[in-house]
Amino acid sequence: MKSPLLSLPGAVPAEGVDEGVAAHYGDLFREQRALAEGTGFVDLSHRGVVSVTGEDRLSWLHLLLTQHVSDLPTGQATEALILSAHGHIEHALYLVDDGTTVWAHVEPGTRGALVAYLESMKFFNRVEVADRTDEFAVVHLPAGSIAEVPEGVVVRETPYGRDLFLPRADLESYAEKSGPAVGLLAYEALRVEQHRPRLGFETDHRTIPHELGWIGTAVHLQKGCYRGQETVARVQNLGKPPRRLVFLHLDGSEVHLPPAGTEIRLADEGPEGRKIGFVTTSVRHHELGPVALALVKRNVPLDARLVADTTAAAQEVVVEP
Repeated sequence: MKSPLLSLPGAVPAEGVDEGVAAHYGDLFREQRALAEGTGFVDLSHRGVVSVTGEDRLSWLHLLLTQHVSDLPTGQATEALILSAHGHIEHALYLVDDGTTVWAHVEPGTRGALVAYLESMKFFNRVEVADRTDEFAVVHLPAGSIAEVPEGVVVRETPYGRDLFLPRADLESYAEKSGPAVGLLAYEALRVEQHRPRLGFETDHRTIPHELGWIGTAVHLQKGCYRGQETVARVQNLGKPPRRLVFLHLDGSEVHLPPAGTEIRLADEGPEGRKIGFVTTSVRHHELGPVALALVKRNVPLDARLVADTTAAAQEVVVEP
């Protein structure tokens, strides 16, 4: 779904899974600074929007999600996962209930499978699931923003800012009033700085929530049964996850960033050393320089010197070993 805001001056389209919105509008670091200072907005209209209505919506979702939502207060934001039977992450949902409807935005390309799964689990519950992506666009306002929110728009407020479920037809007029527009690369740079994992970036087919620090924020350990709970409980109570998320400070003298998937090795073992992890997201930050998120084996020493391909990297703990 191509955003009309790609027609704004300087807009450079994003690629890959984020295709359809602007990567930047001509000045990446200026845009990052604007977000960090609480100004501007980010067009996230390529993300999927799913709604759940009906009397049983919260109690029903409580049975399916990793998060405790049966008593979710109106207007309180939360996030939740859907796991496979083996505890691997399949979906990530960013939720808010407005009193009559649960609204969620999800990663681009995942809404179809998510809606199909939710529909298959309705049984006799009084719920209606709908894909609302054609009607609503997600817009992000950074923390500290004083931008006005149009009346009637559902807002999901978090420590990192506010996500607006804006009628898609109003996207262009909202942009005229609430600029400057900030591209997705700036948003991603701040996400990496904040150590926030993203489905499809920090996850692969075998990722479990413990590896990414999603325990507590997206997984509630004191709720009833849900698919994959056995794995969550077993790892939490009896063991440790096989991998852990780390934040990497990369050698700033390198011209190119190591892309996602770049193998990480111990510097002391040289270029033929064993693989101990891989880069998941790498960015250029306006203050920190080149940084990245990565998954490494749990037992990698905290003081180990690392290399991402040929780029030297120093790790900062996100998930404790």
